[in-house]
Amino acid sequence: MFKYLFALIIFIHGIIHFMGFAKAYGYEEIKQLTLPISKITGLMWMFTALLFITTIVLLLLKQDSWIFSGLSAAIISQVLILFVWKEAKYGTIPNILVFIVAVLAFTTWAFERSYKKDVKQLLQSTGSMQTDLLTEKDIQHLPPAVKNYLQYCNVIGKPKVKNMRLHFEGKMRSKTQDWFNFSTEQYSFFEEPARLFFMKGKMKGIMIPGYHHYKHQTAVMDIRLFGLKKLAFQEGDTMNKAETVTFFNDMCLLAPATLIDKRIRWETLDSKRVKASFTNGQITVTAVLYFNEKGELIDFISEDRFDVSTQQWIPFSTPVKEYRMFNNRKTVSYGEAIWHYKDSPFVYGKFQTKAVEYNVTSLK
Repeated sequence: MFKYLFALIIFIHGIIHFMGFAKAYGYEEIKQLTLPISKITGLMWMFTALLFITTIVLLLLKQDSWIFSGLSAAIISQVLILFVWKEAKYGTIPNILVFIVAVLAFTTWAFERSYKKDVKQLLQSTGSMQTDLLTEKDIQHLPPAVKNYLQYCNVIGKPKVKNMRLHFEGKMRSKTQDWFNFSTEQYSFFEEPARLFFMKGKMKGIMIPGYHHYKHQTAVMDIRLFGLKKLAFQEGDTMNKAETVTFFNDMCLLAPATLIDKRIRWETLDSKRVKASFTNGQITVTAVLYFNEKGELIDFISEDRFDVSTQQWIPFSTPVKEYRMFNNRKTVSYGEAIWHYKDSPFVYGKFQTKAVEYNVTSLK
């Protein structure tokens, strides 16, 4: 809602700048402007108007370049206003608004740019990796339930997965905070485990981006107001282990072709339950995977995640449903994240898969 109101303000403010052009070239008598305006200055008024209109178009098209055109338009407009201050001083108000919003958008853009820089570096190191096809022979060592799952997901005969790009939308909450909507982009790399996860959340209309960085067994969570002021920051051993659980969870639910990985140790509990341990360097995490009659993986439960809000190791699960075809592979499209407290389970996240791509070579 704010975006469209903001665009309307920019549009009205931009159109008013055509008055300076009309005054300079004598197209119309502008009673509000009594001071003379040169033709060169008139052209600058028109250029500024067009720059504001360009800003609106870029903003509505969700192009980050609106930030720079908006900043330029606001600065040039303010310089022009100084020359006719008595008659145009109130134009300073929308200029200040545009400037503040653009600066805040810039700080978010700069924060996200650090994430994209990390992604590009990892893509450059994995882009030339060859991927052969996943065959029945590759899955022979897996428990029957896991083999059925891979067959159900239609990954046999497809290229093995070296990386993936994900796009999620959903909502999250905490014990002390109500639901807020978010969208995410994520790149995961499996040869040398890495997970780069950038989230854009909106709390009461305010943009709060967060960057989860997991690489070389080390994890960092960094959440900032407008990408500027740190609201939450976590790192250390418990964070490293928690993100290893999340990484393994992604392998199981969103990149099942990677479950042939030799770093996974399997133990069959019964026909529908399998215990799996994943080791990345010095970190080992364990989960129990639950399957249904169709061969779908329907839940992932681990006790290796630390809940910051309670400062305890709490059982964590991700029940899922609604498998869909993404790039000719079946992948889960809806899931939840749950803390299993002693009094009752607490759903803190709901995720809807919007896009999944495997073996990507460039940043989208």
